[in-house]
This record gives sequence, C-alpha cells and structure tokens, in this order.
Amino acid sequence: MKIALLFDGLSALGKTPELQLLESIEAVESALLDWATEVVRVPVSNDGRWVERVRKGKFDLVFNLCEGIDGEAVYESMVISVLELLGIPFTGSSSWTTALTLRKNVVNGVLDRAGLPVPRWTHIRRGEEVSSVGFPAICKPVAEDASVGIEQRSVVRSMRALNARVQAMFEGWDEVLVQRFIDGREVNVGILGEEILPIAEIDFGQMPQGMWHIVSYRSKWETGSDEDLGAKPNCPADLSEDLANEIAVIARTAWSIVGGEGYGRCDFRIDPSGRPWLLEVNANPDISPTAGLARMAGVATVGYSGLIRKICDQALAKRGENYTERWAKTLRLSGLG
Repeated sequence: MKIALLFDGLSALGKTPELQLLESIEAVESALLDWATEVVRVPVSNDGRWVERVRKGKFDLVFNLCEGIDGEAVYESMVISVLELLGIPFTGSSSWTTALTLRKNVVNGVLDRAGLPVPRWTHIRRGEEVSSVGFPAICKPVAEDASVGIEQRSVVRSMRALNARVQAMFEGWDEVLVQRFIDGREVNVGILGEEILPIAEIDFGQMPQGMWHIVSYRSKWETGSDEDLGAKPNCPADLSEDLANEIAVIARTAWSIVGGEGYGRCDFRIDPSGRPWLLEVNANPDISPTAGLARMAGVATVGYSGLIRKICDQALAKRGENYTERWAKTLRLSGLG
C-alpha cells in the first residue's frame, strides 16, 4: 500500500513553520507506517506542482491533512476537488461537504431548515446594516475554522458593542456571522464512519473570572495561556444517558444532511435548561494525537494508530468504486444504460 500524505506545505515548511502541524504530520506518518509499505509526504502549495506528484505517483490512497494553503481555509475544498478530479481514493469528506460546512451561514440555514436546534443567527456583509439576534451574541468570521477570529471580545452584550465588534472584524474579513450566544456547557461529538465516539466536554472551571466560557483561538493554539488552561477537555463527558442519546441523534442527523464521510466532529452547547444546541459541523477536524478526536478514540479503546487505520479503511471502501463504474451505474438508474 503506497500512500501520499497531503498537507499545507506553505504552513509546515515556510520561514516560520507551524510546529503543531509538523507534529501532526509525523504522528500520522508513523501510524500509517504500521501497515503501509510506503508513505510519501506531498506538500501542497499554490504553484500546482503537487498535482503532478499525486497524478504520477501511483498512490493507492491519499491521506488528506490539508486544511488550506498557507493557512487560507478557502483553498481547503479546492484541494479535495483536485483529488476527486484525479479519481484517487482520499480520506475524509468530499469537496462539496467541506465547502458547505466551512460557510457557517449556509450550513446553518441547511441545518435549521432540517429542524435541528441551531441558535438564531444573522449574516452581515461589509457595508450592510448590523442587525441583532438578541444578547449576548457571538461574532465569528463566516468562512474560517480552528477558532480563527474567535476571542473574548467576540461575545457582546449590547448593540453598541455588537456594532463595534463587527466593524473591527471587517478589517480582516468581508463577512461576519452574528449568533445568539448560548451560555452553558460545551460538548463535542466525534464521528468515525458509522460510529459515534465517546462524547467529550470542555471544562471551563479554571477560566479566569470575568472571561467568557468559549474555546477561543488562544484556547486552541496558545499552549499554557490562561484561556488554554481555562478550557480543559474531558472525555467522556458526564451526561445523562437520555441527553447523550439526544445529542448523538442530532449529530448523526447533521452529519448525514451535510453528506459527511469518514470522520468529523459536531460541537454543541447545552443551555441551563438542559437543551442541546448545535454550533458547528466540522468535516475536517484536527486529528493530531492531542486533539479531541484522538482523545475520544482513546477512550473508545481504538487508539491513535487504530483511528488512522480506520480512517484509511473507510476511504478505500467508500471510494473504491472507480468513476467509470459509477457513471455506468448512473446511466442505468437514469434508464439510459
């Protein structure tokens, strides 16, 4: 089995390389080598050379760790589109699923229309009038992931603060999502194939007084910071069986609606009345050894190597049918074959 390990080359190999990304690459490569005969690292950049390497590499599978190019999430689904065009089996979800879940305003509309519990939101473009969804509210970039653009100032209590925050965000983004902030517990649901992994919870008990209980950019990426120490992940979460089942059903439904494949994560808040609210469906969550999905897999006794192997097995099973066979099947189902 020859596997290409795809990653954001400009972020991993640039002048200031992202050490966490490099550690993730090494961990996945090590896990793959437990059973693969060859693993080839393929850095992705915007010069297109990686496309020829993948096309000519005679790979059996592409393990896709690429979450954008040079940290720009907008390119994430485009990279997957190339893999689809080349017809090479790859891990994770399709390009359209990834693009859908990256656009918070669009996926919220889809999930809300399906009757899932999504907190009230509004979508504001540069130059448009700022409208309220009630307070407190949280402001997020429309098309970012990994908590980019999320900080303590993202949560606002008044129209004046909302206007100020949105205008400040327009310095870096053209579109902002304003969503009703749900105070309460935060839990994460990992999905691996057809399996729901043990639910995890973010423990905000050590968050400094006066700070909002949110997973900000600093929480995720500034190790040892007050917000990192104040947002401690615990797995499994201490939930009643009924509540855990309700959250799992919502997660499965959301994952099915967006067409998720392979692995993913759904994030929830649970309000003081015990009602769960769906915040996000992540079609390409962090799978580094210290990230949430790996932690959930560990509690499920799958282990990290087992997690990586299962992701590969699902990719090969789901994408093993070549495009010629799929087209022939399409014609038959259309009455033309």
